[in-house]
Amino acid sequence: MRKSLLGLGAALALLLGVAAPASAITGNYVQDEEHPFVGLLVMYDENGEFMGRCSGSLLTPEIFLTAGHCTDGATSARVYLQQDAGVSYDAELGYDPVSGYPETCAAGTEGVLCSYASQVFNYGFADFEGFPNTLDAGLVVLDTPLVVDEYAVLAAPGTLDPYATQRGLKDLTVTASGYGLSYSSPTEVVSYRERLMANARITNLVSANTGGFNLQATGNGKGKGGTCSGDSGGPVFLGGYESNLVVAVTSFGLNSYCRGTDFAYRTDTTEVIDWIYATAEAAGADTALIQVADA
Repeated sequence: MRKSLLGLGAALALLLGVAAPASAITGNYVQDEEHPFVGLLVMYDENGEFMGRCSGSLLTPEIFLTAGHCTDGATSARVYLQQDAGVSYDAELGYDPVSGYPETCAAGTEGVLCSYASQVFNYGFADFEGFPNTLDAGLVVLDTPLVVDEYAVLAAPGTLDPYATQRGLKDLTVTASGYGLSYSSPTEVVSYRERLMANARITNLVSANTGGFNLQATGNGKGKGGTCSGDSGGPVFLGGYESNLVVAVTSFGLNSYCRGTDFAYRTDTTEVIDWIYATAEAAGADTALIQVADA
């Protein structure tokens, strides 16, 4: 569920914010076995009906960071940590008999690789209102903690600020991870429903589309990796494949078929980090386990 945003004007953006069918990292991608804390997020409405899928990352055993447009309108969720969480999805059954995606946690996985969440939060995303500061961050607090060997680390406020100039952006690599579409066209959709990752390069932090709130990355193309529907909320790490340092969450693209550049909502701000702490604490989660890198 990565959003598409089309027709940006000089003063006001004309926005197309229709959620695409949940779909993976595109282009030059590899399987992501490096980040056990990156999970497949499934959202449900007030009637418990499936709304779509996104991606995200565990900050602690209880606290799961994603995009605001993923949690917007949802009243509950479920997180799967299996790298191949939905690979065995059977269209006739309507679920994956191995993991239980998207209906339930398979036997033996509840509290180990899968957890239900009755608390979901939206930082303030409202169909791109206030663009470019879309407030596109979301939080899910799990009912049953999921313990893994490592967790995502939040970049300190202002981590990306020194790279705001073109000179500063030279060769600045980021890695996106998620469970979204790997290819999308008017006639074909390729979705593996497994955790994949790919490298890209930040190209802009201060344009009309970014404004200091979003980062723009190279996206799809020869030798590059991008994001697509279903990758929304997935972490964007500063550095290569082994990095755990989250600077943003996948947010939107300018093309409904996931061509061209990608945009992610920055999390390396005092406002976002304060919101994460306050929201998680109010939900009863242990915020002492959140890791924020030194400035």
